[in-house]
Amino acid sequence: MSDVAAVAVLDAQGTVTGWSEGARLLTGHPADEVVGRPAAGLLAEDVPGDLLAARTGPVALRHRDGHRIELLLTACPLTGTDGQPAGYVVTATAAGATLAAQAFQQASMSMSVFDLRQRYLRVNEAACHVMGVPEEALLGRYFPDTVENAEHSRGFLTQLRQVAETGRPVRYESFTDAPAQNREHAWSIEMWPLRDGSGEPTAVALAAFDSSEQYWARRRLALLNEAATRIGTTLDVVGTAEEVVELLVPQYADFASVDLLDWVLGADEPPMIPEGGVELRRVAHGSTRSGNPGAALHIGEIDVYQPASPPARALREGHAVLSQAGEPEFVQWLEERNARSPRGRPFRQGAHSMIAVPLQARGTVLGVAVCVRMAHPDDYGPDDAVFAEELASRAAVCIDNARRFTRERTTALALQHSLLPRDLPAQAAVEVAHRYLPCGSLAGVGGDWFDVIPLSGGRVGLVVGDVVGHGIQSSATMGRLRTAVRTLADVDLPPDELLTHLDDLVTHLAADGSGDEVAELGATCLYAVYDPVSRHLCAAAAGHPAPALLLPGEPAEFVPMTAGPPLGVGGLPFEATERELPEGSVVAFYTDGLIEDRDRDLDGAAEELRRALTAPAASLDDLADDVLKAVLPDQPGDDVALLLVRTRALGADRVATWDVPPDPAQVAVFRQAATERLTAWGLAETAFVTELVVSELVTNAIRYGEPPIRLRLIRDRALICEVSDASSTSPHLRRAHAYDEGGRGLLLVAQLTQRWGSRQTLAGKTIWAEQPLPDD
Repeated sequence: MSDVAAVAVLDAQGTVTGWSEGARLLTGHPADEVVGRPAAGLLAEDVPGDLLAARTGPVALRHRDGHRIELLLTACPLTGTDGQPAGYVVTATAAGATLAAQAFQQASMSMSVFDLRQRYLRVNEAACHVMGVPEEALLGRYFPDTVENAEHSRGFLTQLRQVAETGRPVRYESFTDAPAQNREHAWSIEMWPLRDGSGEPTAVALAAFDSSEQYWARRRLALLNEAATRIGTTLDVVGTAEEVVELLVPQYADFASVDLLDWVLGADEPPMIPEGGVELRRVAHGSTRSGNPGAALHIGEIDVYQPASPPARALREGHAVLSQAGEPEFVQWLEERNARSPRGRPFRQGAHSMIAVPLQARGTVLGVAVCVRMAHPDDYGPDDAVFAEELASRAAVCIDNARRFTRERTTALALQHSLLPRDLPAQAAVEVAHRYLPCGSLAGVGGDWFDVIPLSGGRVGLVVGDVVGHGIQSSATMGRLRTAVRTLADVDLPPDELLTHLDDLVTHLAADGSGDEVAELGATCLYAVYDPVSRHLCAAAAGHPAPALLLPGEPAEFVPMTAGPPLGVGGLPFEATERELPEGSVVAFYTDGLIEDRDRDLDGAAEELRRALTAPAASLDDLADDVLKAVLPDQPGDDVALLLVRTRALGADRVATWDVPPDPAQVAVFRQAATERLTAWGLAETAFVTELVVSELVTNAIRYGEPPIRLRLIRDRALICEVSDASSTSPHLRRAHAYDEGGRGLLLVAQLTQRWGSRQTLAGKTIWAEQPLPDD
């Protein structure tokens, strides 16, 4: 009842002559107790003289039950027929009710009162400003008739009805348009029921606080948090730029683009930013319109931004540059876009605000991101600039990481390909097919490698290895190991001895600190030697998977062998496995990336490899492709090296062997035998050199070696002459002095042949020399 108005009529002497029902409700005094009595009897205290003169102001009355009540009184004088004062009409309202009404009307937040049927009863000034109409245009009208039929309006109506029906207050947030303001607003709305004296709801009041600034601040913070998870997932420069655009559109911009300096996409070092126009390449863009019809550049195109343009200024000044419609630089920028792409002009209509922000990381400028608003009603402001710089900083770090990764990966690939064999050397022992696939994962290029090494006697060394880890360090380590294997293979060491020396080398490198990367990363290796004359394959492994073997007419199988420890462990022996192979056998050497993966069953992958090798193929190259296709997953997690060899055999028609008695008189006999065999092979023109080589090598074996002595001629891609004896003492090439009777034999052999050397055997040593065939 605090808003009830009371009326009393007083005569000129201050006696009450009239008393309204409102006066009774306010004071508790019925009319029969007051009318005819002085009004002063109702006062709780004397009225100040200035208030009597003003005839308006606060007055304290005594309620019938004795409590004090504060009222605002206004006295209007009555004039009699003679023009003299005849009395007063006094109106009074509770002081608190008037203050509440003023507070409601002048509140900065939008406040309204609806009846239980959602019709307007009261609307304050702030609400009228939001709605864009005076209070008189709303009073008594049904709420849905005053707003557009939108989702937020229907939600508002639902909440009003819920409060009216349940009598319980609600509080919620809404993102809506303000009819009188061409922009979107966020509102924090509270509704509560108004009740009468009996507690029954009579109306619904609401207050709506414009929380747009807080809303957009939360949105910007949410976008930054989202950027942490959505940007930089690919370690690809272009892919990262696309992620930036996808994050910005449509939440922050109607159009966004990322342009980068050309060196970012290559391997060049960053140049200085020029003072004049800046040349940038478009790598990503996106808009709310399908197909980006408003983009002035196509992906991959280059544009030169003039010095006064916002993108060029952002790059030069190192901070975000805002520009709004009507400003000279904005108008000029838009005209340049329209001139470059006239077809996109209609789609740039309505562009009213843009922001250009530099992409810079670790003190290096990479490019610029541009955001434009068209349908979005709000211009970019200072808060948007702070957000854009923070987002650009994070995006630039991700782009720079992708650039560095791409550069390191490219360098590692180039290094690895330079270390891997390009054209395998010519040899007749085996037919070869090889494949190397760097992994596509973020880990980078690994240290897988393979090699085919021609050995003496027509034999061939086959090697495959794997340095655990990825990147340039692994590739460099792989190169060191490959060089070491080639050096040791040139000494003609058997596989188990070669791995022992290689293991010692790795251990020594780690001990003196120059090979820490090998010890830390770990490495495996498998080395095999195939002899086409004996058709024997001898292999040893250092922590490496056993090769698979496909014999003619039989299913593929894995070669049973004992894999020693990985290189660098030391202290454990390596065991060689030897097997005789029929001509046409296929041996598959591979690294563990072919069959091992965290998401794959090792036994299952090995069985797939075995089946793939067994399947028929038109050629060895086709078989290599079929194996990779059948065994590898779509996205291999590691590098893969695959080396397939098909064995050949040198038959008796291409090999001649003689046992040589330890008698110097027999040298001429075997020299003649060698000549006859060369003639039978059609190589008579090489007989002169071969006779000298046979003579010198057989003579040395008889003079300095131990029986049994054996002479062998092999017709391969070169003519090979070998003399074996039971002595393990290797010869040394030296120059004879003028009066020396000996010492010229090996020097003569070295000058007459293409290459020569010696190798240790289980029975002693073999000295060999190769000379080219006439066709070569």
